[in-house]
Order: sequence, then structure tokens, then C-alpha cells
Amino acid sequence: MDKDRLQLIYATGDVLPNDEILSSSMVVYVLEKFGVQNIKIVDGGLAEWKKQGFAPVQDYFGNPKGTLPEKGIITITANVTEVQAHVGKPGNILVDARPINEFRGEDDVWLRKGHIPGAISFHWARLMEKDNTHKFKPFAEVKAELEKAGITPDKNIIAYCGTSREGSLLQFYLKHVAGYQNVRLYEGAWKEYVWLNGKSLPAETGGDPAGTK
Repeated sequence: MDKDRLQLIYATGDVLPNDEILSSSMVVYVLEKFGVQNIKIVDGGLAEWKKQGFAPVQDYFGNPKGTLPEKGIITITANVTEVQAHVGKPGNILVDARPINEFRGEDDVWLRKGHIPGAISFHWARLMEKDNTHKFKPFAEVKAELEKAGITPDKNIIAYCGTSREGSLLQFYLKHVAGYQNVRLYEGAWKEYVWLNGKSLPAETGGDPAGTK
């Protein structure tokens, strides 16, 4: 990894529920946090590469030693204290990127059910093409849907999910595809939140996807 080289990120697994685009966006987030800025996700991933008639290979060409930046970028991340101070203030929005059943607490995935009080639900897959969930919908196609959900560029946005992968996809799209300026990721995510303070932090259940009513 080198701060001066272009980093191209992609993955396989383009159909839900096994979707590794979330691994791609999480890698981008980590690299950005460490200060690397010349990064791109290959739109459509390996599936689109094959669709365009290009052959995959199994050879590893090697990678020269690199140098990371001396300073990271902390403005893209948020901790639980910042999340708690964020919720409920005018102009702020907290977005849960998980599937709606997890947001509502209808699943058995997590230690505790539900979502952080004050969060809205916007599943990351709403931003991706249905036949290839590694391919981003153009912003023009989802702009009205985001606006209806209240996710607009004038807002101060924090995204989160279960383990940060889904939240990283939402954060990536809003920042790098839609061009929003104020988007952070709660890196600790629901997995951290439900354990803190002796498992006593408040949680809510129920709710509908934002912008669907």
C-alpha cells in the first residue's frame, strides 16, 4: 500500500445475501482513515469485469513496498459519545444501513435487538443495482429517494450498521458518489453499542424504512 499510488478496490459475491461489496467499501474507509486518498472502487466488481468480456486471472503479480501518510483523516469517523451527542440536534441525521428486519429487532443476529434511538432506516442495497449489487446506481436515480428519506447534502450525517461494513457502503456512496461533504461512520457500530455501559444503552425496536411512507 502506498499513499502515492492509485488503489483499485473490488470483490466478488455480487448477489445478496453473500455480498462482498461491503468488504470493498470497508477497505476504502480504513485506507481513508489512515490518510490514503487516491482510491477507487471498481464499479460492478469482478462480475462486471467478466460481463464486459475481460478474463480473470489467478496469478499474483506482486506488489512493491509502499508508504502510508504520516497523518490520518479523523473527520470521517465517529465514536459512541459523538453519536449520542449527534442524535436529535437540528440538521443532524443518524442512518442505520442494515436490513429493515434488523432495524426493527425482528432478527436473532445481535446480542440485543433494535436500533439506536433516533436513527432512521436506509438499507445500503437501495443504492445498488438489483442484478449486480457491486454496481452503484447513478446518483440521479436515487436522489429523490434519498431526499424523501431526509438524507440530503445539507445534513450532518453519521452512518452505522452492525459491524461497520454496511455503514461503510452508505458512507462511501454519500461521500464519493453523491458528493455529500459531511458524512461520518460510527465505526464501533451496533455490535459495540449493545455491550457498552453494562449493556444498558437505550435501544428502540420497530419502524419503517425511511422515505417509504
